[in-house]
Amino acid sequence: MSFSRRHGIAALAALATGFALVTPVQAAIVATPYEHSAPDAAVKLAPIGAYDSGVFDASAAEIVAYHAGSKRILTVNANSGQIDVLDASNPAKPTKIGAVSGGADTTINSVSVRADGLAVATVEPNADKTLPGSLMFFDAASDTFEQLGAVTVGSLPDMVTITEDGKYALVANEGEPAEDYSVDPEGSISVVALNDDVTASKQGDVRTADFKKFNGTLADKGVHIYGQVGDSKTEAQNIEPEYIAVDGDTAYASLQENNAIAVIDIETATVTDVWPLRYIDRTKVPFDASDRDEGITIKNWPFKSIRQPDSIGAYNVDGQTYIVTANEGDARDWEAYSEEARLKDLGKDGNPDLCEGFQGMTAEEIEFFKSDAGAGRQNITLAFGLNDEGTCYEEVYNYGGRSFSIFTAKGELVYESGSEFEEITAKAMPDWFNSNHTESKFEGRSDDKGPEPEGLVLGQIGDRTYAFIGFERVGGVIVYDITDPANSKFVTYLNNRDFGISMEDFEGDDAAIRENLPKAGDLGPEGLAFIPAADSPNGKNLVVVGNEVSGTTTVYQVDALNEAPAPGSSTSSALSSGSSVSSLSSAR
Repeated sequence: MSFSRRHGIAALAALATGFALVTPVQAAIVATPYEHSAPDAAVKLAPIGAYDSGVFDASAAEIVAYHAGSKRILTVNANSGQIDVLDASNPAKPTKIGAVSGGADTTINSVSVRADGLAVATVEPNADKTLPGSLMFFDAASDTFEQLGAVTVGSLPDMVTITEDGKYALVANEGEPAEDYSVDPEGSISVVALNDDVTASKQGDVRTADFKKFNGTLADKGVHIYGQVGDSKTEAQNIEPEYIAVDGDTAYASLQENNAIAVIDIETATVTDVWPLRYIDRTKVPFDASDRDEGITIKNWPFKSIRQPDSIGAYNVDGQTYIVTANEGDARDWEAYSEEARLKDLGKDGNPDLCEGFQGMTAEEIEFFKSDAGAGRQNITLAFGLNDEGTCYEEVYNYGGRSFSIFTAKGELVYESGSEFEEITAKAMPDWFNSNHTESKFEGRSDDKGPEPEGLVLGQIGDRTYAFIGFERVGGVIVYDITDPANSKFVTYLNNRDFGISMEDFEGDDAAIRENLPKAGDLGPEGLAFIPAADSPNGKNLVVVGNEVSGTTTVYQVDALNEAPAPGSSTSSALSSGSSVSSLSSAR
C-alpha cells in the first residue's frame, strides 16, 4: 500500500511536493516509451490517451473503474477527496465532465461500478481512521452523478469490488491501528447486498465477515501476527485486509502485512480459511540488493522476501480457481511500533546482530554482506528471524517479492516470476534500472522493493488470459500470459515515461513543475482496469491506469500481434529460469 491510501486529505496537503496546476492540461504521451517484448509476444501495449489532473505527487489519480454504458472512467482523486468522472467516448482524449464527493473531511479510497451504472465507493473519515467508514452509492451513468445514499462499514475501508453477478459489493476494511496503538480496530470484510435497480442499499443489507474465530490459531499456521502493543491484543485486530478478488461464490482477500490470503464465502458472509503466502528464498531467486554497488547486480543473497501482495486477481481454469498476487511488500511503521531497519543497523541501537557464522558465512563475508556495496542498505523487518533465545538473527527477511505469483485456491504455489521483473526492466531501460517515481535515478530503489509491483488486473483476449501489472516505482505495465498457470510467461512491457524529466529537480519551483510535469509521462501507477473490446469505446481491448504521482489517468490499447502459442509449449516456471541469471553488468 502506498502512503496516499493510508492517510487523509489533510496529510496529503502537507506534502511539500504536492500542488495543483492552475489549469489542468492534456497529459503528454511521451515520444518514445520504453518497451521490451518477448520474441513470440502475441500482444503489445500502446498509450493512446490520457487525462492530467494537474496535481503532482499528491495522489490525484489512484483507483480506476470503467462504466461501459456511459463510456465513463471513474478515477479516485484522493487529493480532492472526490472521484473524477471522465468521458472516454474518445479514449484518445479522456475529458473530465464532473466529480463525485465523499463529503467534507473524508477520503475516497476505492470505487467499483455495475453494468447498470450503480457505483459504490469506500469513504474514510479523515478525523480518525479507526472510526467506521462508509460505502457510498451513486449513479455513474446520470448527468448529475446522483448520490443515492451510504451505509456504514468497517474501519478504514480500503477497497471495494462488485461481484460478477452484481448482487454484492465486498469491502476490505483494513482496520489499521492508531499511531499510538490506543485503538486497533479489527480487520474485516463487509458483504453488502445490492438492490436490483440503481438505488442505495440499507444498513440492514450489510453483513460483516470477521476473523474472531481464528483468534489464537493464525500465527501457528505461518500467518504474520506481530507488532501488537497497547490496545492490540487479538489476532483479529492484527489482520489487515487490503484487496479482494472474486471467483463465483467465493472471495479472496489479500492480508498484506500478514502475508496471507483470506477465503470468504459470500452467501454466508463468513471467512472460511486463512492461508499464508510464505517467502521467496533469495539463495535460489536472485535480486539486486544495493543502490550503492554502481551497477546492475542481480545475484543470490541470504534473504527471505515476504511476498505481502497488494492487488490480487482470481480466475478459473478447467473448474479450478487460481489466485494471482502482485507482491509489493509493506511494513508497519507507527509511532508506537516500527518493524523497519536497514541490514547494516543490526547490532546497533539495541538491535540484535546477525548470529555468529550467519548462514555459514565467514566474518569477512558478513562484513561485506552488511556493507553499502553489499546488502547493508536493504530494508528489513526486525519482527522475524531471531533465534530461539532472541539474541541474534539467524535469518533476515525483506519486504516484497519484486514479482507476481499464482496460487491454487488452497494456497499451493504453482508459479513464481522470480527475478524476471528486474531482468526485464534492466534490458528495457538499463540507465534507469530501479529508479524511483518522483526522481529519475539509477538504482534508487534497489535497496528497498525494486520496481515494486502493486496494481494488477486480469483480462481475457480471445482464448488467452493475461495479467497486467503496474510497477509503482520505476513505472510501466508488464503483461504476462497466464492461460496455463504453471507455465505463465512474459509477453511485453511498456513504460510511458521520460526519465530525462526528474521532477525532484524542480522542487519548490511551481512554474518549472507546471511546465515539465506533462512531459514526464506516467509516474507511480497505482490502479488498473481492463476494458474488453466488446465494452470498449473504440472497439479495442484497453487498459486504464491511474498514476498517483503524475496525477494522470492513461488509456493503453492492447493490440494483437500474432497467434499465441499453445498452452504449455514454451517456458517452465520462471522461478527456475530466473534463478539462472546471476549478474547483469551496468549499461549506464
